[in-house]
Amino acid sequence: MKIREYIKDKPLIFDGAMGTYYSEQQEGKCELANINNREHIIEIHRKYIAAGCVAIKTNTFAANTISLEKDLELVKRVIAAGAQNAIQATDGREIFIFGDMGPIPYAGEGASPLCEYKEIVDVFIENGIKNFLFETLGSDEYLSELSQYIKNKNKDSFIITQFAVTPDGFTRIGLSGKNIVKRVEEIEEIDAIGFNCVSGAHHLYEYIKQFKTVQKYISIMPNAGYPTVRNNRTIFENSSDYFAETLYKMAQLGVNILGGCCGTTPEYMRKTVDLMTGFKKPRRIEYKKQEIEENAETDKENGLIKKIGLGQKIIAVELDPPSKAEIAGFMEGAKRLKYNGVDAITIADCPLARARVDSSLLACKLKRELDITPIPHMTCRDRNINATKALLLGLSIEGVENVLVVTGDPVPSPMRDEIKTIFNFNSAILAKHISELNETVFDAPFGISGALNVNSRNFDSQLKHAQKKIDNGVSMLFTQPILTEEAFENLKRAREVLSAKLFGGIIPIVSHRNACFMNNEISGIKVSQEIINRYEGKTREESSELAVQISTDIAEKISNYVDGYYIITPFNRVEIVEKIVKKIKSL
Repeated sequence: MKIREYIKDKPLIFDGAMGTYYSEQQEGKCELANINNREHIIEIHRKYIAAGCVAIKTNTFAANTISLEKDLELVKRVIAAGAQNAIQATDGREIFIFGDMGPIPYAGEGASPLCEYKEIVDVFIENGIKNFLFETLGSDEYLSELSQYIKNKNKDSFIITQFAVTPDGFTRIGLSGKNIVKRVEEIEEIDAIGFNCVSGAHHLYEYIKQFKTVQKYISIMPNAGYPTVRNNRTIFENSSDYFAETLYKMAQLGVNILGGCCGTTPEYMRKTVDLMTGFKKPRRIEYKKQEIEENAETDKENGLIKKIGLGQKIIAVELDPPSKAEIAGFMEGAKRLKYNGVDAITIADCPLARARVDSSLLACKLKRELDITPIPHMTCRDRNINATKALLLGLSIEGVENVLVVTGDPVPSPMRDEIKTIFNFNSAILAKHISELNETVFDAPFGISGALNVNSRNFDSQLKHAQKKIDNGVSMLFTQPILTEEAFENLKRAREVLSAKLFGGIIPIVSHRNACFMNNEISGIKVSQEIINRYEGKTREESSELAVQISTDIAEKISNYVDGYYIITPFNRVEIVEKIVKKIKSL
């Protein structure tokens, strides 16, 4: 019988979690056990089948080169063995087998897992697997290409896609589950869509009740519940009766495909199958449109964006946050800049991966006490999506309207044994998360800024990445300092091809030594030899005057190609920036 015929009459019940069930009995990565301990894997498959499951997943969730840290040839062996183990476990019975693929972890800028996914699909097909489950996904990227690739190989394949969302409906990289469903519904080759992992049965039940009509088959595979840690092992409390009852309620809503994720043992699935006995013809999900209370208040207008819209040239100045809990100097500098007509102050987020006063807390203080527009930098380093969302909620409450998203500097090599660098996403993904929160959470949407490196050797790549940021919601781009003719030409190109507002980067050079250091030691900054030569033999006072003159000349040169200026304060020397601001305003 084909799957589409089967689910006309009753829900398709999948197995539970191979990974957590295996880890209760054995150590090591369960996918490698396809080769090293295959009899045990086959036995687990058989236990789920004996529990009444009519569909099983191959033991290949993390079978990729990044997760297993193995070469592609070994990964292919693991997948082939996983397929054969699942087939052998059926003992010739009519059980639907799905090639199981989880997300291939982020491997850095420019890396694409699409080719490896296709290689994995080919191995499954070569070993007799025609149905596929993409599960625990954080985004819908690549799904259109992959599903087309599969259906071109076998038009009868059944493809399920499942996303892991928190109880508030966002994936680990901050994408809205509801928006993902809308996009995936447009992909003709995908047969079913749904959610698994991260959330327990109750939260996924409550979440899917919020959906209006969904045209594709619905697949839900929740966790057993929420885990606890005992003796360094992750344990899911036994709530199999509650789990089964909640899945039954999902079937009543119209969920066509049901199964289990982390912590769900054969017992969970046996009780689910028992409750489903006699259940017939689940309806498609159809909900009445929820009435939305009209908000009497219109969306607040972002002050900075309003100024730009009125044709004003914005001046934003970056102040480095203090490295100690001494704030007087920083606040005095910000006060002086406001007095001189600066429109916004940007605050770096632990630059060079060294701890400084938190940029978001400083932004709130500036807004409260000086009523100046702050733009805190928000890095992707050392902050997961939950912490990021919590921070944005706090900023919104404090009236901070703008953020500048950057990937962030890695921890310097000598410190890596003591301080671990964590990157859960990049700047483009973070921008997308904030953009989706703007649509779903914030009454006053954030203005999202990004960075543009006009000093990059491969500026075509920079433009491509900048366009991705713009596609993900970035409306303003702050450039690196423009201190060469090449950087100026790149700025002109950016103005021609990018739709975002551009803030031209200006950094006053305060000495010959400073110029040489920036040119040779600071990533993303280039100083022309002509400028370096102009500082030779100059005193401190003469260098300061030259810094003002060169910065003003650069501001005038780039004026026709920018919507504002981004001045970076050198060594907290606010007095130099004050003079530059006055000169720019007099142009």
